[in-house]
Amino acid sequence: MKAFFRDFKLGIIGGGQLGRMLLQACPNFNLYTCVLDPSEDGPCKGLANEYTQGSLQDYQTVYAFGKQADLLTIEIENVNIDALYQLEREGVEIYPQPRVIEIIQDKRTQKQFYLEQGIPTAEFIMVKNREDVKAHANFFPAFNKLGKGGYDGGGVVSLKTVNDIERAFDDPGLLEKTVDVDTEISVIAARSSLGEIRIFPPVECVFNPDFNLVDYLIAPSSLPKDIQQTAETLARKIAQSLSIVGLLAVEMFVTKEGEILVNEVAPRPHNSGHQTINANDTSQYEQHLRAILGLPLGSTKINTPSAMVNLLGEEGYTGPAIYHGLDKLLEIEGSNIFLYGKEITKPHRKMGHVTILNDDTEALKKRVRLVKKVIKVIS
Repeated sequence: MKAFFRDFKLGIIGGGQLGRMLLQACPNFNLYTCVLDPSEDGPCKGLANEYTQGSLQDYQTVYAFGKQADLLTIEIENVNIDALYQLEREGVEIYPQPRVIEIIQDKRTQKQFYLEQGIPTAEFIMVKNREDVKAHANFFPAFNKLGKGGYDGGGVVSLKTVNDIERAFDDPGLLEKTVDVDTEISVIAARSSLGEIRIFPPVECVFNPDFNLVDYLIAPSSLPKDIQQTAETLARKIAQSLSIVGLLAVEMFVTKEGEILVNEVAPRPHNSGHQTINANDTSQYEQHLRAILGLPLGSTKINTPSAMVNLLGEEGYTGPAIYHGLDKLLEIEGSNIFLYGKEITKPHRKMGHVTILNDDTEALKKRVRLVKKVIKVIS
């Protein structure tokens, strides 16, 4: 197929760490890659065949970039949707499709989609601004989520009592009822342009309560098989309902009563799938390429239990990144490091991750604690 020839251009909108790892999978398919990112020196620079600096929100910039590509994909959903629709009308293949991105861009639209499709999710109320939040104080405790723009833990605040209302966003969003969560899990589904679907086994995510980011994850999940199967069925149903082409990461809550509620979805490679590079038959990045190129999807089998630890910039440090303790980290058996090429660190910024492989889950958890102890990203 044409994709295996060097005159075929894959355009990637977004040049962060997800794009970087997607690029690392591209040479195996002999793909010529072009990346658009607002940063002058984003993680993809130096890896892509062509790197263009420009706003992902500017219509003309996105349109001009897309016109040069044979196939367009994303590593972040916050992109000018009107430009994508126009490119699609002019015959540019775009996966995931603009209509899918538009649904997922806005958490309010996402939630409405779940209701329409019978997907279980936490109770919610749409709100217009802070005054609207105040008018629904009887709904607390709840999370106030921005409709658009929240990313990597941003755009979400916890409102426990009326005393927290001043922390609410003064922009359109929603109030989501706080649920009694036992475990947070993620399931990544892949659907190809030919309609084939493969599901990666659920992983258990442990969140940093202060930053609202994944601290680390464990794969495979230790939850009962029936819960895991239900989670996989839900991910498949959402992928089918959207008719998405590409990856769909589905974040879910498992309540203390054993109920599964869908939290949010992302139409792209995801933080909860990094470990697949080392631990699964097929990585999430290769699977995304297979899906959008119309190739048979790969096996999602887990070959080795694994953990993934996010490396975040330390509190109190902003400046050129220094990875303190890197030598000690590399002495840990089964550890694999991925640095994202970000020159500047700042508090809570994702600077890299570590994947740990071990057949024993308890040993994995011990090594997670060791990794977190020995390496720090400072300046």
